[in-house]
Amino acid sequence: MVSSASTNPGHTSSWYAASANDKHVRPALQGDVEADICVIGAGFTGTSAALELSERGYSVVVLEAERIGFGASGRNGGQIVNGYSRDLQTIAGRYGKDKALKLAAMSLEGGEIIRSRVAKYSIACDLIHGGFFAAFTDKQIREMEAHKAHWEKHGHTGLEMVSKAEVSKYVKTDRYAGGMIDKLGGHIHPLNLVLGEAAAVESLGGRIYENSRVTAVEFGANPIVRTATGKVTAKYVLVCGNAYLGKLLPQIGDRMMPVSSQVMATEPLDADLIEQLLPANYCVEDANYILDYYRRTSDNRLLYGGGIGYGGSDPADLTGVIRPNMLKTFPQLEKTKIEFAWSGNFALTLTRIPHMGKLAENVYFSHGDSGHGVTTTHLLGKILGEAVAGHAERFDVWSSLPNLPFPGGKTFRVPLTVLGAWWYGLRDRLGL
Repeated sequence: MVSSASTNPGHTSSWYAASANDKHVRPALQGDVEADICVIGAGFTGTSAALELSERGYSVVVLEAERIGFGASGRNGGQIVNGYSRDLQTIAGRYGKDKALKLAAMSLEGGEIIRSRVAKYSIACDLIHGGFFAAFTDKQIREMEAHKAHWEKHGHTGLEMVSKAEVSKYVKTDRYAGGMIDKLGGHIHPLNLVLGEAAAVESLGGRIYENSRVTAVEFGANPIVRTATGKVTAKYVLVCGNAYLGKLLPQIGDRMMPVSSQVMATEPLDADLIEQLLPANYCVEDANYILDYYRRTSDNRLLYGGGIGYGGSDPADLTGVIRPNMLKTFPQLEKTKIEFAWSGNFALTLTRIPHMGKLAENVYFSHGDSGHGVTTTHLLGKILGEAVAGHAERFDVWSSLPNLPFPGGKTFRVPLTVLGAWWYGLRDRLGL
């Protein structure tokens, strides 16, 4: 039976919400407050930026429309995957060698930020090291070998190729032809991570208001951010709403598309069985265009994700796509119950590269991590904080990257993207 009722009010009915360390609801903003910085959105990007600025001594207010980690930050697969949604070779071809080198120098930092903050603030988020990229075909293996060689030119020494005979060290299935491990990857309970980071912000004097949807941003020397019940007057505003920004600032939102992904969690499995399925306790994702991703949880569930809904739409049956794929990987789970199933939206850009910039000299934004957000949001949140503090060199690199509108605008962006995804999915099925 799939769980339909949340034990954590205001959150989706996920295993993460049910097992969150901190379920208390912060108050909504009431009245007028002032701060050096007002951050819109308490997901990974906003909380990372707020923590960076709080550590630097700034007064920070965070406004969250729902609950901390309500969106993709608290619903994702919980995998620490290094790099970006496009590989370094593609980035070099698009933007030139100089920019590619600068982005490559930052490409492992998101994971480093997570690990350092978990240690510094004693965040209990089930951090486990190690990830496995699974290949179905020899072509995908060759592509992984090329990526490995390119990564190593930029200092990533934690990658190892895995032969078909060695796959069983990481996952017990006959589906894969081999793959690659990343010792600098890993997995976490993402909602507990963002809640721990939010608590760190509060420990440094930051104020976080939940159920405080922003209704307007008024630009000026001291911009004003309004909610239904109050306002924040600040020196700087950071817009970090990503796929859940809605219609607030269309000059940002029109350059991204919300995309849903579905996740489910089984009932707790026998300890011997989960150990057999994933003996190294690495997280796994495959190399297909529309990929599956899965891992063990701290209470011995199998958490399995996949599927995609362009425009943020969900299938009527959340497990209808994922469960058949899970059974292709682990047919021995045929009679296993699914106790939780949920979905969440991430922000996709046309380039699949995050979009950073300014709406005014004192209004910054970052969004569009394009399905690669756990690490990238932590990096870009930190970079937003650096820019506000007067160190904008890295922000300038990101903000200089061109961001393009979707062909066909809002009317046709979904069908055209679906057509492209169908083509790449067909290539995966045919092994091309």
